[in-house]
Amino acid sequence: MEAPGLVVHGQAELFSSALRSLVNNPQYSDVCFVVGQEGQEVFAHRCLLASRCNFFQRLLCMEPGPGVTSPVVLSTVPAEAFLAVLEFLYTNSLKLHRHSVLEVLTAAVEYGLEELRELCLEFVLKVLDVELVCEALQVAVTFGLTRLRGRCIALIETHSQEALRTRGFLELSAAALLPLLRSDKLGVDEAELVGTVRSWARVGAAVLERPVAEVVAPVVRELRLALLAPAELSALEEQNRREPLIPAEQIAEAWKCHALRRGDARGVPCRCRKGTLPRAHHRFLDLPFKPFK
Repeated sequence: MEAPGLVVHGQAELFSSALRSLVNNPQYSDVCFVVGQEGQEVFAHRCLLASRCNFFQRLLCMEPGPGVTSPVVLSTVPAEAFLAVLEFLYTNSLKLHRHSVLEVLTAAVEYGLEELRELCLEFVLKVLDVELVCEALQVAVTFGLTRLRGRCIALIETHSQEALRTRGFLELSAAALLPLLRSDKLGVDEAELVGTVRSWARVGAAVLERPVAEVVAPVVRELRLALLAPAELSALEEQNRREPLIPAEQIAEAWKCHALRRGDARGVPCRCRKGTLPRAHHRFLDLPFKPFK
């Protein structure tokens, strides 16, 4: 009886290096992608992509016809991120970078690359900081990445002042902003938060070409106007007449809290946040904790 065979392995580094040399190499390639808004050409090999990724297997099986080779356009993925995905598919390894990891993570999720997604997530969690956190939160909310979402919210709660001043904050979707405005742990006063949300809504209105009040509608009820002092509420009401942001009935509900000298008028959120500055009327609000004794 013949003895069982023995599996032997060559040098993994040499094998990986050889395959890496094929990434975006037009020699022997049989498919061309046009990626990113700049339309950069990227060359690859059908058999390798199809064997490594179901997304590419489905994409590349749709041949345009015998003898016809047409570029595959993927305009939503940046070229750097797409090349990183190819490198991982060719070599099963990849050097991640802080400035592009969220784009690579996005591509990994969209292409169904579970292993690459987990590697990107671990890297993001290691390098997560104030400058990156709002962009990471948006990715987490978009793709339902629960662990990353929780870490982002916790970091923003700890460094609220800095995080809310980043460009990433202004670019958040309403769905990503909502859990922040619902948090009791934000280290920012309500007066400042109202101004920050106004700035966020102005950016969204310019991008989406919609009125500010329409952009802010999904999140505006989370602003705790009853925490503002009467003078602040009057100033807000006057500004609201010039630039509608908050529904008039929401401001009226805050005034009702002042008139009744109690909170929870028609479910008006009156809880102090971590960063709420004390005001004299807070003693009359039904708060789970007091800003002062």
